[in-house]
Amino acid sequence: MVTEVSKVMEANTLANRRFYEEVVNQQKWAAFDEVIGTHYVSHGFPVQLSPDREGLKRSIRGLHTAFPDGNLTIDQMIVEENTIATRLTFRGTQTGEFEGIAPTGKKFTVTTLDMTRYEGGKLVEQWGGLGHQCLLQQLGITFSMK
Repeated sequence: MVTEVSKVMEANTLANRRFYEEVVNQQKWAAFDEVIGTHYVSHGFPVQLSPDREGLKRSIRGLHTAFPDGNLTIDQMIVEENTIATRLTFRGTQTGEFEGIAPTGKKFTVTTLDMTRYEGGKLVEQWGGLGHQCLLQQLGITFSMK
């Protein structure tokens, strides 16, 4: 027997998968409007990005500029009604500028965990993002604590 909750979970799981595979990986902007809610909020963007839909678009475009071969794979999803935890792996090569860092030509693999909340089958809230420290280390960027 299919319950209303299981229908909601199925719709949210599909939207979550489409977000990473179609929007982030393929930059399908029609899919962006289909899976991202109008009042989307990010709790993990760097300060130079607004935490809304436009900031999300800029973030995705920035990733593709810095890492044209970059690709996210979904390793695991844990779904609890309107909230989804997604473990992801991002692989690529830095051939463009990334947050002011000149291209290094280095390949990287970064794992990350995102928490997302859905309303009506659309992503409305997100926590997490790339593991910046791990990514920067793999690109050969080091920081000293003085």
